[in-house]
Amino acid sequence: MTRTVRRRRSGVSKSRRRWPRGAGRWLLLVLTVGIAGAVWWDRLPRAGRLLRTPGVAEEPPAAFEPPSGTRPSPGEPAPGLLSPPPSDLAAPVLEVGKPAQARANPAASQLVGPENGETYPRPARTVLEAQVALARQVISSGSIDGVWGETTRRAVLAFQEREGLPLSGELDARTRNRLLLDAPVLTTWVLTADDFAGLQPLSPTWLGKSQQLALEHETVLERLAERSQASPTLLRRLNPGLDWERLSPGLTVQVPLARYPPPRAPAVRLVIRLSEKWVRAYDAEGRVLAHFPCSIAARVEKRPLGRLEVVAVAENPNYTFDPELFPESEEGRVLGRKLILPPGPNNPVGLAWIGLSLPGYGIHGTPHPERIGRTESHGCFRLTNWDALYLLRLVHIGMPVEVEP
Repeated sequence: MTRTVRRRRSGVSKSRRRWPRGAGRWLLLVLTVGIAGAVWWDRLPRAGRLLRTPGVAEEPPAAFEPPSGTRPSPGEPAPGLLSPPPSDLAAPVLEVGKPAQARANPAASQLVGPENGETYPRPARTVLEAQVALARQVISSGSIDGVWGETTRRAVLAFQEREGLPLSGELDARTRNRLLLDAPVLTTWVLTADDFAGLQPLSPTWLGKSQQLALEHETVLERLAERSQASPTLLRRLNPGLDWERLSPGLTVQVPLARYPPPRAPAVRLVIRLSEKWVRAYDAEGRVLAHFPCSIAARVEKRPLGRLEVVAVAENPNYTFDPELFPESEEGRVLGRKLILPPGPNNPVGLAWIGLSLPGYGIHGTPHPERIGRTESHGCFRLTNWDALYLLRLVHIGMPVEVEP
């Protein structure tokens, strides 16, 4: 009885180890095909894989909102360099700073509605795309943020006026079909030592500012936002997971690819419309050369009307703090004297000053670009620093400036 049991167990064990006839050959065939497929996929051009990125809705959203969990890949370039992108994805670099060429980035592309494999020119389809496309035509919406608002609506109106389109102020189908992108919306900025040079805290007092050697940017985020004409909030959204407090040379950051082209014609006059809070430059044929949102005086009696002229221009100016012009400043009342503040992007008049024929009035930059379009100045017309610098290239001494209600 004991032997019988042993034979049965042995028989069962042997039958369980028995393979079906021909199974070894099938297993070898499956393994061979799998290895060949993996080799083929690894050799497939990376751009070819990206062509299968899904599309986006045709209608632009009311506000920019990146999908959750997206993390732009930082890449592995050396400082100041990037691997060359496929020719059909190459993009021109910004005219300021040291950005690298645009390259395929699936995570970043999802934020603007995938661009890898796109052909250019093509219509702008989202608010972010429209803001960048407008900026490339020197029609500014202020700090690029991907959010629909008054400054963007007025920029669209300026574009529609120049193109002879119905003045809807909306991104309707006719406007989007005329508002074309000539390159990807985003580019990769490689941080270098220059991006960190000169950063310093800004004194909270007038006296402290006057004692600084320069009124430079305080952080890399602030500097990069200004160089890419973007809001810091947008840069944070485009780069989720990036620790802005621990940046270093060699890291890569996704930024909007917004850059102004050289002036296409001489400007003959400026128009400032108080009710719409914008400044426009026109050519001899009455076409809009440039459109910039501006801030105006908080007090109505401080808002000039009528014809003025450009009487002075200065790039990277210093600033004279006069306590008499700031009666609300307790520090100014205690000081009782004027102070000279050094130049810099955080100077009260920013990086450019265009003096007008009305004493004390001018068009200038600002250290607070996100606040452009408000009624909060003491009388001057504030622009973003990048808009003020570009306008400086358009104006000349004696140019007429018409201030409309």
